[in-house]
Amino acid sequence: MGVEIEIEASDGSGNFMGYLAESGEGRPGVVVIQEIFGVNAGVRAIADDLASKGFNALAPDLFWRQEPGIQLTDQTEEEWARAFELFNGFDGAKGIEDIAATIAVLRAAGSAKVGAVGYCLGGMLAYLTSANTDIDASVGYYGVAIADQLDAASGISTPLMLHIATEDSFVDEAAQKAMHAGLDGNDLVTLHDYPGREHAFARVGGEHYDQRDATVANERTLEFFNQHLA
Repeated sequence: MGVEIEIEASDGSGNFMGYLAESGEGRPGVVVIQEIFGVNAGVRAIADDLASKGFNALAPDLFWRQEPGIQLTDQTEEEWARAFELFNGFDGAKGIEDIAATIAVLRAAGSAKVGAVGYCLGGMLAYLTSANTDIDASVGYYGVAIADQLDAASGISTPLMLHIATEDSFVDEAAQKAMHAGLDGNDLVTLHDYPGREHAFARVGGEHYDQRDATVANERTLEFFNQHLA
């Protein structure tokens, strides 16, 4: 089990919560980037699992500028509605600033190398983190709106892996083709397609969870981090 810590925003606007699951002093760090449901039990479980595998994992509360401490599930219509409100009100540029501040906390604590892994909204932010911060490696699961931000790819200078659900109801076929066209030629980027899978196929307990492909994706992510962060 991890603990909640405070992270200082780089713009001086205050502090925000981060859920920290530690593996040990000097271990590589991983920023765990939330979905639209906040730093909920699922995000915390991912951080705990990464800690059990040898990483110091830190999940920042990226909705704090709207409402601190959001922890929603995907189980009710009311929670979905609130999650989309928060998503629509989210300032992506400030989110990247807060991720950069989170990276700095892990580095200051002794992690020589730091990676990032994100899901849905966090998948998009993992892509933008790769292009806009000093992260050492990034992984995005079913990131939304990446196809609309392919101009940012010129900033990618460290390895990036993206997991793409081919039947993603939030990322249509045209967007997936644009992602491949814009990123396949970049030697730093690896795209994995999961035929027949829907958005959030790796969200344990979710409607579209697929254990087989979630396991494949998670094993690829772990191998990727062991290769680039060790």
